[in-house]
Amino acid sequence: MKHDWILDVLADLTNYAQENGMAVFAEQLNDTKLVVAAEISSLHDAELNTAAGNAGKAGSLHRTYGAGKIIR
Repeated sequence: MKHDWILDVLADLTNYAQENGMAVFAEQLNDTKLVVAAEISSLHDAELNTAAGNAGKAGSLHRTYGAGKIIR
């Protein structure tokens, strides 16, 4: 997905914080990763719903305008 890179950045920051004795910062980053993952999931769900809605609209247009009699 297009937003997953931010999780990698947060993981790198978490590792840095842990390796340098910044326990509170590392814990905060772990919480932040959970929030970001939920936000990304929500964005992904919204994108899927939009795509499904667009597909449904296209299908209804096809049935309305493309389902006429073929004249020979």
